Amino acid sequence: MGVQDTAREIDVVVIGAGQAGLSSAYHLRRTGFEPERDFVVLDHAPQPGGAWQFRWPSLTYGKVHGMHSLPGMELTDGDPARPSSEVIAEYFDTYERTFDLRVRRPVDVRTVREGEGGRLLVETSAGTWTTRALINATGTWDRPFWPRYPGQETFRGRQLHTAQYPGPEEFAGQRVVVVGGGTSGTQHLMEMAPYAAETTWVTRRPPVFHEGPFDEGAGRAAVALVEERVRQGLPPQSVVSVTGLPLNDTIRQAIDDRVLDRLPMFDRITEDGVEWADGRRVDADVILWATGFRAAIDHLAPLRLREPGGGIRVEGTRAVADPRIHLVGYGPSASTIGANRAGRSAVRDIRRLLAQVPVAA
Repeated sequence: MGVQDTAREIDVVVIGAGQAGLSSAYHLRRTGFEPERDFVVLDHAPQPGGAWQFRWPSLTYGKVHGMHSLPGMELTDGDPARPSSEVIAEYFDTYERTFDLRVRRPVDVRTVREGEGGRLLVETSAGTWTTRALINATGTWDRPFWPRYPGQETFRGRQLHTAQYPGPEEFAGQRVVVVGGGTSGTQHLMEMAPYAAETTWVTRRPPVFHEGPFDEGAGRAAVALVEERVRQGLPPQSVVSVTGLPLNDTIRQAIDDRVLDRLPMFDRITEDGVEWADGRRVDADVILWATGFRAAIDHLAPLRLREPGGGIRVEGTRAVADPRIHLVGYGPSASTIGANRAGRSAVRDIRRLLAQVPVAA
């Protein structure tokens, strides 16, 4: 008896229960799909909250930019002083229960491969499902990106990534090099400055700050640039990498205080710090890599969806190489509002696909 013979049959498998996965599940339910009968949501996190449950305690809800409510239920009365990990996890938990989405967790999806009769085989720590369509909503949190630099293995201090950031107090009295020009890097620097003995900010490219409101037109233009990359099969960039950093009063003060005083990227790491080719050096106890994340899609590797450019070519949310597979929260739909819209779009396409494809005997 083969794997497929013992697998559970379902019409749609949703992998991931963050913003993208819950939005997709909501739209499936709203259009007549029943959880456990017609679709199943698999999430490897221990509890509701998506990647938010793993964020550092000092990232309070008031510091979260652009958290858009899930479809069908507003996020109201979030205490700005509470950790975002608590506020958003409670909201997601209430959402799952309100719409009876029956998320299965913790479930690790190990691989997705071709099954029999036109179905996909989803192999997990909780057994195997065969499905007619798949919504991949796994985000990026599980794939922190660590650049490689000469001498990295010789550094005697501590190296950690944003994904492991514990909050600023732990860096009291230490010399910290923060690598990365995005929102996380600047937030880490501003938080640590009152505690650390010294902070140094290095980025590959000069940071770009934008003044004034980030209006809908600018948002659409930024998303369009990200969308063009995934349409070409290139790895997606974050929307923030396109928009730049907002120049608000807090950022201005940090620039004036020389907390946000950027240096170009160093050339090598030494036992005691970092060095540049021109002989400049900075001693450090800690290197904090605020260098972003990559899409967590390795489980899709057996389907050979990647293009020569390294990404999965996507039209809307649909994988061009396989119309059964939709990537929600990938590339242009990685923002919270983008994930909501993409979930609705993916479900609409899947309904159309399932209506066209007869159920295998």
